Formats: sequence, C-alpha cells, structure tokens
Amino acid sequence: MNTEPFRLVAVSAGTGDPSSTRLLADRAAERAKALAATHGDTVTVSVVELREIAADISTALVSPLITPKLQQAITALGEADGIIAATPVYKAGPSGLFTSFFGVLDNDLLIAKPVVLAATAGTARHALVADDQMRPMFAYLRTMTAPTSLFAAPEDWGDPTLNQRIDRAALELVLLMRSGFAQAIKDGSWSSYQHEYGSAGGTELAIDLDTDLMRIAAGGSAG
Repeated sequence: MNTEPFRLVAVSAGTGDPSSTRLLADRAAERAKALAATHGDTVTVSVVELREIAADISTALVSPLITPKLQQAITALGEADGIIAATPVYKAGPSGLFTSFFGVLDNDLLIAKPVVLAATAGTARHALVADDQMRPMFAYLRTMTAPTSLFAAPEDWGDPTLNQRIDRAALELVLLMRSGFAQAIKDGSWSSYQHEYGSAGGTELAIDLDTDLMRIAAGGSAG
C-alpha cells in the first residue's frame, strides 16, 4: 500500500460551463479514486481548466513569459502521479487550446507519467481522435498512456459501455500509478535522457560550464 496519496490531475480543455469534456474527466477521476481505495490507496484529485488560463497559454506561445497561473498548472503536472487529459474535438482534431497547452510544456516534464486520454465530440465520427492524434503527441512527451482511451459523443452518455470503458481506463491508470514506474525512471535512468538547458523546471542535470566546448562558446579557447 502506498503511504502517500497519489496526486491525480485532470486537464480539461472544455469551454462550456458545464462542459461534457470536464464531465468525462471527472467521471474517470472519480472511478480512479474509488478503484485505488479498493487497493488501500488514497488519490487526491485536482483539475486544470484550460479555459481559465487561455490567455496565459497564448502569451507563453509567443514569449518566454510564464504567468503565475500557468506556472501553477505546470507545477501541478510536474508533481502529478497520474494525469487525465481531456479535450473536445474541433475540426476533426483536439482543440487548439489543448494542443497549445501541452506544446508550451518542457519536453522533460511528463517523462513516464501515466496518462488517460479522453475526448468528446458532437458525433461518433471522431471516435478515433484520441488514439489517432492525441496518442502520438503524448508519445512524443514520453508519457505512459493507458491502453484504453475514452471518447464520448452525445449518444454515448446513456450507453452502459461508456461506464465500462471508464472503469477499464481508470483501473489501468491506478495500476500504472501503483507500479511506481515514473519514479523508478527518474531515480534510475534520468541522466540518460537528452535534457535541454532549463528543461523540466530546472530539475535537469547540471550543465558543466568548465569544458572545452563551453569555453569556446563563451568566446574563450580550449584548455
């Protein structure tokens, strides 16, 4: 049994209030919380509503400025043991707000973190967006995406099979969090990743400035 609560962060790119995207994320989070309890574990859930920080995300896209609100969201993801990433589908793809948010994150921030992918749309024709378009982006960020993704069109909310998929995805997320894989990666092989200067909020390896290459870059000469 884990002695500390697992920190689960649900990221919702829904723009309405209430939002079907937020509803799907909440249902998955609640099931993960309940299933973890059956294993004797506690899960705390927090939510990042991207519509509330849309302007902050836009600013980060065109400048190096990270506002306090955006930094709070980034910190929450950096400290998370698991993530539910939920987006509405626009123009046959994840919303621009959703992709922009994950685009401004450090490439190292989410390495090996368990993620459930979730999408909502007005028609079942977009059912493959989570696997066809979202999964490659999270593979690039080197997360551990749960095998089961979630999708809900209007007709799905009354269908019992949606609850079955939510249960399956939630269980996969809980098992991934309980495995401790993300922490084991950070403890055991963090140095083997090609960290960028300033990546992962400053938790990357220290850069040795006293090398021939760095001395030359600074205008000096090799030793």
